[in-house]
Amino acid sequence: MPGWVVPVFATFVVSTVSAYVFLWLRCRGIGRAFGPRAKWWAVVIVVGTAVVSTAVSVAAVAVGHHVNAAFVGLVLPGVLWLGEPFSQRLQRGSLIPRGLAAYFTLPLRRHNDRMGEDLSDWCDIRVRVVWQNPQRILDATRYYYNQEAGRLKSVQAQEELDSRRDSIIHKIKIVQMIDRGSDPDKVRDALQSHPATQNKRKYSIDYLGHLARRLEHEAGSELALLLAHLYPLGYRKLLIYPSRMPPRT
Repeated sequence: MPGWVVPVFATFVVSTVSAYVFLWLRCRGIGRAFGPRAKWWAVVIVVGTAVVSTAVSVAAVAVGHHVNAAFVGLVLPGVLWLGEPFSQRLQRGSLIPRGLAAYFTLPLRRHNDRMGEDLSDWCDIRVRVVWQNPQRILDATRYYYNQEAGRLKSVQAQEELDSRRDSIIHKIKIVQMIDRGSDPDKVRDALQSHPATQNKRKYSIDYLGHLARRLEHEAGSELALLLAHLYPLGYRKLLIYPSRMPPRT
């Protein structure tokens, strides 16, 4: 076996591990780097980065005639940690020609898109099972909130979660008031009791049925936003509420 095989293989292995770690760090707090849809582009990024890093290391050793030159290739996976600012500079052509920059940044852009789709799928499946059922939307909101309330380290994140929960509960309670046939004046008072529904033009009581459908739709959409707020924070193993999904129609 040639003497260069083992060093090259070792460099490739180390570069692969390094690329994996840096990609994971880059996506931490944003999304799931190796989600169902994103994982294939993640593999392309990791393997591609390792191959390029290994090639640069071998070239550096050949030119520099010193094994320490191999470290030049090993630091290349760290480019992933630089994230979007570096990618944007590439796309603007400030580092390399625009066409070549687009080619190099394509995997990262596709990976970002797939992470977004994973997030959308995760939220949709949890919202779909309670959609068009006000009480289930209300129960699901409380369920997801109670699972993670108090565990968030960021005060701002907790405040945003609290605000989203309060808005959903408020809107669903008004929907339930309308469904019970409550007096329009009481509905108007309830609307004015919370900042989320104080816009009289947007939330008119002239057509209570239309108002109820609008509030229910907004509450369901806000539940998706509440879930989307939890997902990048690492709470991706939340069980679906309710545990059994209704059949597709």
